[in-house]
Amino acid sequence: MPAVRMREVVKDFGPVKVLKSVDLEIHAGEVHALAGENGAGKSTLMKILQGVYPITSGTIEVRGEPVEIRDTSDAERAGIGMVFQEFSLIPSMTVAQNIFLNREKRGRLGLVDDRAAQEESRRIFQQLGVSVDPGAVVGDLGTAYWQLVEIAKAVVKDAKVLVMDEPTASLAKHEVENLFALIERLKAQGIAIVYISHRMDEIRRIADRITVLRDGRVVLSDAVDSLTSAEIIEAIIGRRLASDLVYRDRVRDTDAPVVLEADGVASENVLRGVDLSVRAGEIVGLAGLMGSGRTEFARVVSGLDRATRGTLRLAGRPVVFRHAREAQRAGVALIPEDRREQGLVLEHSVSDNLVLPVLDRVRRGPLVSVRRTRELTERLVSQYAIKASDPYAPVNLLSGGNQQKVVVAKWINTDPQLLIMDEPTAGVDIGTKTEILEMVREFASQGNAVLFISSELPELLAVADRVVVLREGRTHRVLDRSAITSEEHLQLVIQGEAA
Repeated sequence: MPAVRMREVVKDFGPVKVLKSVDLEIHAGEVHALAGENGAGKSTLMKILQGVYPITSGTIEVRGEPVEIRDTSDAERAGIGMVFQEFSLIPSMTVAQNIFLNREKRGRLGLVDDRAAQEESRRIFQQLGVSVDPGAVVGDLGTAYWQLVEIAKAVVKDAKVLVMDEPTASLAKHEVENLFALIERLKAQGIAIVYISHRMDEIRRIADRITVLRDGRVVLSDAVDSLTSAEIIEAIIGRRLASDLVYRDRVRDTDAPVVLEADGVASENVLRGVDLSVRAGEIVGLAGLMGSGRTEFARVVSGLDRATRGTLRLAGRPVVFRHAREAQRAGVALIPEDRREQGLVLEHSVSDNLVLPVLDRVRRGPLVSVRRTRELTERLVSQYAIKASDPYAPVNLLSGGNQQKVVVAKWINTDPQLLIMDEPTAGVDIGTKTEILEMVREFASQGNAVLFISSELPELLAVADRVVVLREGRTHRVLDRSAITSEEHLQLVIQGEAA
């Protein structure tokens, strides 16, 4: 008997049909991967199961019994918990207070008993096999601990089904390993886990079965071991993936002018001495462990942070940017690591976000021209294949992949001589990833310089002409793409274990 069975589930948002008669079975003690492109309906399906969205039509059974899940309380009573991609914790409260929020432990006089909550929290973490201080303030903890607290919140509510939405998106490599070990322990306790992810290596490693959604329908559901990665990817994107994730040797001028040169650049945050260069028409990959200084270097070059030592040269001229606007005027564009917090104004429309960096182009005198704005919006939406039913609706209504396309489009449209991309494919589906990588190649082929920062080594190796490896805030190695024999080779260099 499945832990959860969803039959012929339909979900409409007004005239838009997001889910079209979806069937899904989840069994106790298994990890069931849920995959698909951004906008395929994965999160919507799980939010129906969690009671965030009401179902339009269809049925849900929990352990063989029909249930109506009208809100999150119904889901909780049915034993369904969810760890959202955006955490729901209160940073100013302790771990134990978050775990027992709205179900506080109370003493004889009805007063909140924090000590009892901490003792019970400690027992839960021991059950999970992890070490977390229940009395610690959540805001003082790292992302990996936030995730453990979210899982503990679900366990204390006796969840028999746990949904994890992109659980490794913000984790370092060793934290991912710890999460996988915890998932195995949860499986052993008979808990069913739905694992939403775009990362094929994770799915193949952790999942027992997989269901793929495309355009709101199930297009594949089978045991992971019986499928090849190519079959899964083809189901996700609806076509065979040819050479999109394979490096293509591009014709480039190795004597082209140097656009960016860093000599011993240091900062107050992490950087101790970075040396690198990027030529016109070249894509330089920036690799390294979490905390190696990749994002910190990008922030210095783009004017968000100040260098405390060393020299930056742009097109041969020393530069010291006091703020991001100066860097932008000099021809530097940054696609930031976090598109929602740093890359978009979520409440504003797709159109507003696209034209924001180039308002001067759409002005007519002191006012913004509606005609010029519309023309620019329509051109960029078409050129970058942004799927937006209404470009004048808020950008937060788009899927994650299409939001990222908006960020890429708006900054490439500023015509920068140097484009810095910090984790540009994070949290997007494989189809959108290949589109973004092709945008990078096309931009560089026009004679522009690209600094490409990524933790996804297959993507880094697919586009980078050279790779600069940072360790502890310093340049550790500079490798030509032809000198990197495999992903494993680059990983060893990053870890400092390769000669």
